[in-house]
Parts: sequence; C-alpha cells; structure tokens
Amino acid sequence: MATLTTTLSKPFSSKTNLPKLHLKPKNFTIISCQNSQEKDQESSTSIKTFSTAIALSSILLSSVVSSPPPALADIAGLTPCKESKAFAKREKQSIKKLQSSLKLYTEDSAPALAIKATIEKTKRRFDNYGKFGLLCGSDGLPHLIVSGDQRHWGEFITPGLIFLYIAGWIGWVGRSYLIAIRKEAKPTMKEIIIDVPLASSLIFRGFIWPVAAYRELVNGDLIVKDV
Repeated sequence: MATLTTTLSKPFSSKTNLPKLHLKPKNFTIISCQNSQEKDQESSTSIKTFSTAIALSSILLSSVVSSPPPALADIAGLTPCKESKAFAKREKQSIKKLQSSLKLYTEDSAPALAIKATIEKTKRRFDNYGKFGLLCGSDGLPHLIVSGDQRHWGEFITPGLIFLYIAGWIGWVGRSYLIAIRKEAKPTMKEIIIDVPLASSLIFRGFIWPVAAYRELVNGDLIVKDV
C-alpha cells in the first residue's frame, strides 16, 4: 500500500495548472480588444459620413472658385470664344446698339445712367465668356458642353450639383418642418402661420441633408411604411 500511495502521489504533485492559469487572462484580453475595436468602428461611422459630406461640398466649392482650364477646340468644331471672330463681332454689335440708344438721352439722366450700366454689364459678360473657356459656334454664341468632359464641368455639372444640393436642402427643411408640427393640436394653422423659431432651427440642420437622408434610409425612416 505504501508503494501505491507514493507512485500515485508523484504524478499529482508533478502536474501544475500554471499554464492554464496564464492562458485564461490572455483570452480575456483578446476579447476585450476586439470589443473595443468594434465600439470604435461603430462610433466612427457617423463621423466618417459627416466628413465625407463636408469633403464633397469643399470639392464642389473649390471647382467653382478655381480658375477654369484652357478651352480646346476639339468638340463639334467649336472654337474658344476669346478666339472667335463671330463672338467678337456680336460683342461689338451689342455695345454699338446700346451706345446709339445712349445718344438719345442727356448725359446725367436716369435712362442714360441705366444704359451705361448695361454697357458695363455687357462688356463684363462677354469678357467672362472668353475668360472661363467657353466654346462658341459659327454663330458667335457660347455653347455649353454637357458630355461630362472634366474641362467643362464648370458649365453644367458643377452648377447642376449645386442646384440639386440647394433644392434638396429646401425640400428637406420643409419635410422636417411638417414632421415636427404634425403632433401639434392644430398642425394646419402652423402651415399657414409659420413657426419662425422652429423653422429657423431646422434651416441650419438642413445643411447636412445628404447625411441625414442616408441615415434615415438605412434606418428605414425615410419612406412611410404603409405606402
């Protein structure tokens, strides 16, 4: 019996659970890191969407403010307006007509001042047509290029995107106002008599309407479910 006890006691005494004890904390630390990473990713999604909207708006504004690229006469036989003889002739004719009308009035009269202002606007308009790289046809009139050519984005695509943004902002603010007053006792009266403080607060919130619309689309709140 003594021999049995000694032989059985040796393996139990030699076995140690230290490696198992060291492994368990390591597993817990890995799980906690993964959970923290998921939380960080979820919290950063809203910031990323907002920063994306700001980046897109800054790109649009920079494309408007930046100087346009030089116009090239490689589209449908058009020539740059600043090099077109028909365009220069049309400018001279427009100014000549205004100057002939100016002779009918005294120098300091109201009609004469109005005609002088019109002459300056006409000169500025033709100068801008040539400066911003528009292309003119044989008739001397500028032609807008809507084919998506990057050199002519400032003629159609950039103003179109700005128009869509402003139209969407107006529509989103109106939609938000109707949603905000529908729980009132008399919502129809607030449609007739606008609640100015409420509308003013919604106007500033509407500037990030693309982000808000995308968020509502993901959450399922953009469209009424029973429609």
